[in-house]
Order: sequence, then C-alpha cells, then structure tokens
Amino acid sequence: MSQLKEELLLKLKNKTAKLGVVGLGYVGLPLAVEKAKAGYEVIGFDVQDKKVDMVNNGENYIGDIVDNDLSALVIAGKLKATTNFSFIEEVDTVCIAVPTPLDLYKQPDLSYVVNSTKDVAKYLKRGMLIVLESTTYPGTTDEVIKPILEESGLKCGEDFFLAFSPERVDPGNKEYNTKNTPKVVGGCTPDCTEVAGTLYRCVLDGEIMEVSSPAVAEMEKILENTFRNINIALANEMAILCKRMGIDVWEVIEAAKTKPYGFMPFYPGPGLGGHCIPLDPFYLEWKAKEYDYHTKLIETSGIINDSMPEFVVENVMKLLNGHKKALNGAKVLVMGAAYKKDIDDMRESPTLKVLEILEKNGADIMINDPYIPSFKHKGIEYISIDWQKEIDNADIVIITTDHSCYDYELMVEKAKLLYDTRNATKNVIKNRDKINKL
Repeated sequence: MSQLKEELLLKLKNKTAKLGVVGLGYVGLPLAVEKAKAGYEVIGFDVQDKKVDMVNNGENYIGDIVDNDLSALVIAGKLKATTNFSFIEEVDTVCIAVPTPLDLYKQPDLSYVVNSTKDVAKYLKRGMLIVLESTTYPGTTDEVIKPILEESGLKCGEDFFLAFSPERVDPGNKEYNTKNTPKVVGGCTPDCTEVAGTLYRCVLDGEIMEVSSPAVAEMEKILENTFRNINIALANEMAILCKRMGIDVWEVIEAAKTKPYGFMPFYPGPGLGGHCIPLDPFYLEWKAKEYDYHTKLIETSGIINDSMPEFVVENVMKLLNGHKKALNGAKVLVMGAAYKKDIDDMRESPTLKVLEILEKNGADIMINDPYIPSFKHKGIEYISIDWQKEIDNADIVIITTDHSCYDYELMVEKAKLLYDTRNATKNVIKNRDKINKL
C-alpha cells in the first residue's frame, strides 16, 4: 500500500492525476470546476443527459460558478462530462457528490449513493482514491460504501483508498465558496486520510482538517446542520410566543445581538429550506434508533420548524378575517419561491408548503420570483408574474423570500395587506401600519 500511496501522492502533487466527480449538481459541478482550475484534467459523471450536454457546451447552470470559468475549462480540455461510467477506468480519484434525500417516512434514501458506488465499483482499480461527499448518517462510508467497493475483490486500505469529506456548500454566499471553505476529511485508514487530505490541499485554499475516521467526519457534518436546525427552531418558537404576547421578535433578536459573548443570532421564518438543514438531523435521528436512543431535542426542533408554514397561513387567515375577507377565494400574492434570498434554489423551500396549504384552503394564488420563471409542485404549474402590475389585484401579499432586488418601499405602498415572514421590510419608513410581521 505504501508504494500505491506514494505513486498517487506524486501524481496529485505534480498534477498528472486525472480526477473524477460523480454528480454534477450544486456540490459536484463547483468541485469539478475547482479541480480543473487547479490544473487537473477532470471528468464529470452524471446520469442526466441534459446536465452532461450543458457542461460539454460550456453552459453553466449553477449560480456559484462563473460562467466564463466553466466555458474556458471546457475549451481548454480540462473538464468534460459524460453519462458513460466506464470512463472511471481512466481516473485516479473519484468524488461522489449525489443527492441523499429522505423518503416519505423521513428515513434516509441512499439509493443515489449506492447506485453511484456500484457504478464506480465496476471500474475500480488498484491505487484509486474514492471520496464520498454526500451528507449522510455516521457509518455510511464503512458500512455501505466500503463493502460495495470491496465486492470488486480489492481491499480498502490495501488496494484502494476510501474517505469521507462532507460538502459545505452554501448557495449564494458571497464570502465562502467551494474554493475557500475549510474542509474536513476522515479516511478508513491513516493512508486513506493522508491521500484524501492531499487531494483537497492541492485544489482548495481553505484549511483541511484531518479527523480519525469517516464516522467522525460524517457526524461533524450532521452536528453543523443540527446546531442550526435547533437554534432556528428556538427562534421560530420565540416568534410564535412573541406573536401571542404582542412583542416584536425581530426587535428582541436585535437587542439580544448586542451582547458580545454567549449569544449567536438565529432568525425565524416560514420554515426551513435547502438540502441540508431540513434533512440532515433526520439522518442522525434515524441512526440513533439503532443504538436505542431517541434524539428528543432534534425531534422537537423538527416538529417546530415543520409547523411554520401552517403558522404563516393561520396568520394570513387572521389578517384577512380582520378585513372581513375569507382566505377561500382571496387573491394572494406570494413573493419568493427560492428557499433563501438571491438564489434560484428551491430545494425543500418552505414556500412550497405554504402554497400547498393556501391551495387547500381555496386561495387564488399569484407568485413572483425573479430567479425562477416557472416551476411545478404537486401537479400545479406556477408562473412568475409581474408583481408590480398585479399587486393592486391582491388581497394580501406574503413575503416568503427576501430577495434583495425587491422594491419593498413600493411593495408596502401598493399592498392592501402585507405579511412579512422574513423582516424584509425592516427599513421601510412609510406606511408601516400596513406591515404585519411573523
């Protein structure tokens, strides 16, 4: 193994290694681009023909990538994409960055990871490094990935290297991106950790922290997002209580922020969105049951956060009732479909649940999102309208995503009723009596 390790380390350091990335989504494509920008020849693998064709044409579909970077790398021959997994035979390393959703019962669905690993195992060769980046429960790398790869007849730690390094992608973050965000790496053996750590050090600028095992790396990722999930649940519960007490929760949080130690601000909202925070804690909750332990705090936070879309619609009903209007038949203008501001990512967006409840109660819905022209949800197609032309027809406006490009002064001025779930109107001075907040 020492000779295999030294050979791969040399190829990584002199940039002669060819690198593979399985999954060309929000995690995989930015990672592939950074690897190619670092000087490596990169092959991206995906099962979707459309994504592969777009990459090979230099057409970007991920907001955190500079369009010119992608096209320049493709033209230079540094990056190409394929649906043909047999090309894995040509690469020295493979990073797996595919979705890990929950099923209908909020249990981990590892089918994408398992299928991708099986595809890799068919072409696994001696001296190859495999790194799983998909967020999952502690034990996945050792208990699921390693056995599949070893069905090839090769042994982990003897014939190939295997590690886990959790993705840390925050779409729309202007300060931290794939290139400069610190990375955690945990290999199945010390050699696996060393090789994986070297790969990332050769590609990224952020600190690379090596931990003792894949399970530690898997757990730390779950801890990151569980921490946020629980604290957002606390903020949401405070919002519910403050509403009943007639206290502005946003003002409370701003006041608490003045303490220079022992407090970190989290904010309430219409629910949790994105691929990580709403899902990751459930991976740990599911795994904990194997050890006869119930994650009480995680379960409670999930209940609170999942209830927020209902809370939003209940307040909309009360506001309409106060103006002698029923939600059934009311024209409701929903501002924002993305799960957070200034991006086009709708994964687990709480707006979708808000729309479901509004539909169920007979609302006549209009929606606007400057980043999302149209989308389908539960069989219903939504088309983004020109809100400035249609706002006069709306009985109530609900701000579900606080996009920076919205003219909130105009929105408040023209709205008959406005319900702000994001405190987006905090700087609006005129007509504040029209503003109703979460």
